[in-house]
Amino acid sequence: MGEHARLTLGDKDYELPRIKGAAGPDVLDVRKLYADADVFTFDPGFTSTASCESKITFVDGDKGILLHRGYSIEQLAENSSFLEVCYLLLNGELPNAADFVDFERTITYHTMLHAQFDRFFTGFRSDAHPMAIMTGAVGALSAFYHDSTNVDDPEQRKISAHRLIAKMPTIAARAYKYSIGQPFVSPRNDVTYAENFLRMAFSVPAEDWKPNPVLTRAMERIFILHADHEQNASTSTVRLAGSSGANPFACIAAGIACLWGPAHGGANEEALMMLNEIGSVDRIPEFIQGVKDRKYRLMGFGHRVYKNYDPRATVMQKTCHDVLDEVGDSDDPMLKVALELEKIALNDPYFVERKLFPNVDFYSGITLKAMGFPMTMFTVLFALARTVGWISQWKEMFEDPQRKLGRPRQLYTGPLQREYTPIDARG
Repeated sequence: MGEHARLTLGDKDYELPRIKGAAGPDVLDVRKLYADADVFTFDPGFTSTASCESKITFVDGDKGILLHRGYSIEQLAENSSFLEVCYLLLNGELPNAADFVDFERTITYHTMLHAQFDRFFTGFRSDAHPMAIMTGAVGALSAFYHDSTNVDDPEQRKISAHRLIAKMPTIAARAYKYSIGQPFVSPRNDVTYAENFLRMAFSVPAEDWKPNPVLTRAMERIFILHADHEQNASTSTVRLAGSSGANPFACIAAGIACLWGPAHGGANEEALMMLNEIGSVDRIPEFIQGVKDRKYRLMGFGHRVYKNYDPRATVMQKTCHDVLDEVGDSDDPMLKVALELEKIALNDPYFVERKLFPNVDFYSGITLKAMGFPMTMFTVLFALARTVGWISQWKEMFEDPQRKLGRPRQLYTGPLQREYTPIDARG
């Protein structure tokens, strides 16, 4: 018998099996605790609870490690395309050349949307936030592609995964075009995934978007760096929705809704809002002192999970500077503030001692702005990239023989049973 932890309640002892994973902290198996001892565990936010077993992504926040199926994020961002990472997350292994050709072709030929689908966009107000459009549009996919909503059919699960990965850039680009009053641009089959998205976002009928290898590679890296991040809030939302048997399009829409929250997917937008509030380089010393005096919040620095450094930020830093060098937008005051703030944060003892290094949100926000995206699109791009992580986790959940309907418990502290009083007898 393996190692156990012993829990004593009153005069009774209960053994909790200790389970080891491939890496990371061990877990205590409390599945039988309620049946045996009539108690629940109390863990607000589930920050000390493993809700599932997974083979997809491993994060070690203390050591600054992020692995997808065992491959470091640094190696994947340097050497892979986003679609290769998609294949890896979905299938567990990197594709060989023939597998990748088939996969890329499948995704490419699923990028079109049903012609009637475009009517959905006209139902939104012209000033609707692109994330509001994304949440509604992705959920509506189930009304058009109901031939891949049987979650008990492995083939339909695979088709729906391919459709979501393929159609998300088309929906995201349409959400952007609709928000700025420009006509939609259809996808093409002769360009890469990232280039296709950039073309759909920035082409206009009078002038096609001119491909730029630096910007295309930056887009690929942004997608790769945001593809999956273990059991975060939105991924847990997708799994919880999926545990009921809900169709994959509805589950991904739930993930998008969760990601929209500023505490989760809106961090890069908040980082740029902070830079905008600083306004100019000469105000940085005042702001830095305000941060030290706890008068101002520092956005885009440090990370809830990564206590040392964010490995994605290391990759994104180089990509950010490559884009800034390429677009040559040196007169933008916000970018000037960002670069100066980065320099201070990497050298000021206050930041260094507290490990408040620029994180991936800081660099991705600057990069996306330099590429021409408005702040309202930042979380949309996050959702586009994270779709593959969500659907991979959703797919893994259905292949798990331990899958159960999600049902968190509670510590009830409200009133006990009371007698109903008619309204005219209440004081």
